[in-house]
Amino acid sequence: MAVRRARWPVRVIARVLAAGQAALARQRAHLFVWLPVCVAAGIGIFFSLPVEPRLPILWACAAVALVTGVAAWRLGAGPAPPLIGILFVFMGFCAAGLRSQLVAAPVMEVRFYGPVAGRIVHVDRSASDAVRLTLDRVIVGDYPPARTPARVRVSLHGGAAGFDPAPGQRVAMTAHLGPPQGPVAPRGFDFQRHAWFDRLGALGYTRAPAILLRPPIRAGPAQKIARIRAHISAQVQGKLLGERGAFAAAILTGDRAGMSRATQEDLRRANLAHLLAISGLHMGLLTGLVFNALVLLFALMPVTWAHRLPARQIAAALALAAGGFYLALSGGNVATQRAYIMVAVMLVAVMVHRRALSLRAVALAALILLLWQPEVLVEPGFQMSFAATTALVAAFQALRSSRFHQLPRGVRGVAALIVSSAVAGAATAPVAAAHFNRIADYGLIANLLSVPLMGLVIMPAAILAAVLAPLGLAGIGLAIMGPAIGWILAVADRVASLPGATTAVQAPQAAVLPLMALSGLF
Repeated sequence: MAVRRARWPVRVIARVLAAGQAALARQRAHLFVWLPVCVAAGIGIFFSLPVEPRLPILWACAAVALVTGVAAWRLGAGPAPPLIGILFVFMGFCAAGLRSQLVAAPVMEVRFYGPVAGRIVHVDRSASDAVRLTLDRVIVGDYPPARTPARVRVSLHGGAAGFDPAPGQRVAMTAHLGPPQGPVAPRGFDFQRHAWFDRLGALGYTRAPAILLRPPIRAGPAQKIARIRAHISAQVQGKLLGERGAFAAAILTGDRAGMSRATQEDLRRANLAHLLAISGLHMGLLTGLVFNALVLLFALMPVTWAHRLPARQIAAALALAAGGFYLALSGGNVATQRAYIMVAVMLVAVMVHRRALSLRAVALAALILLLWQPEVLVEPGFQMSFAATTALVAAFQALRSSRFHQLPRGVRGVAALIVSSAVAGAATAPVAAAHFNRIADYGLIANLLSVPLMGLVIMPAAILAAVLAPLGLAGIGLAIMGPAIGWILAVADRVASLPGATTAVQAPQAAVLPLMALSGLF
């Protein structure tokens, strides 16, 4: 009896291991899509630690990752997958630690009042609707250079003395500055961490007018692009007046300074704020329109030319270039960078004759972003973008094997719109609720009424305006955009004013979103 009792646990363990190996064998073709999940786990472990690990710990983790990688290479295909997973977990941990060290800059420890000077690198608006400047090459009173923040951000409640703030200008002011603050509520947004990775060492305001010390000189590429953005934004808002022009400037250049806080709040309450952020929707629509237009143009060429040219590859390359220009024009924020990487992966897949829309393409884009900027993992934009994209790709892959394509063309288009809005909304709703503590109850209706206009009217009209701009005829495209933008703003206003437009949600525990993400991926 003792022998049988001793063998019973061994048989159970053996069966569990055999079942695990069988499951792993069935998933072998899908293991690549788990690599960004492993990297995200390592990054999440790093950011969940109460104190930042010191360099010796990071070096030790890098050594463990190296040993694990060598072991996976030498031991063969059997034990390799779990070892590779462990390797990528350590890679994520080390990437987050390395990034944190690379962006390290002085942070102001106490409050300061006095003279501040610096070069403008970004202009936007604060929550109180004041012009806000982000400065680098900063001089703060008599602070020594070793303790001076790399960047500061100042709200101009006193305005500017006789000049319009623009990137590249060197300005001075008398300002109140203080260190970035942490979360204002338990499990709330940690602005202090966000400021660290943006190298913002101090925030503040001034009630005295800022003065111009020196206009831009020797403008680099960033300053030149910033001036082009400002010029385009001013031209757009000059031709499309009011909130319509501000909306158009926001989706074309990323400049939201002209849009009122009330309109932005209406868009948030209607779950339409994503239309303002230049992200996957805008980048996908732009590059998709350029790609399809170029393929159609090649199809209209003489047959002898069309057969000699790799039409799809050329169209994909030019669409990628158009997306790169849009990335630069929009200011290159994290959401737009993420969207461009995803679009680039898909267009490169077209160039090398691979399926563009696949979970592998989404996984590769996520892997690049997480290793390049690990801090984006904890940002709602990253989480919502990849939740929506992964859910949409998986849903339409499932529909591809169903009778969906047997539906009439018109019915299929309407069904695809409803399915995509419902799937994306369901995938992003938990993330939005966790981060913003509210749910837009009528968001699906608002998106069904608004998103089609972005693809069918607004983005094609924006491309038309860009093509006609050198001829001075950009107003034609903007005139087409105007009514469609007016419709979206009217939908946002109407939906936001409905009773119960939003429902307040308590912030969940830290483990809730990761567990929901894992369950969704499984």
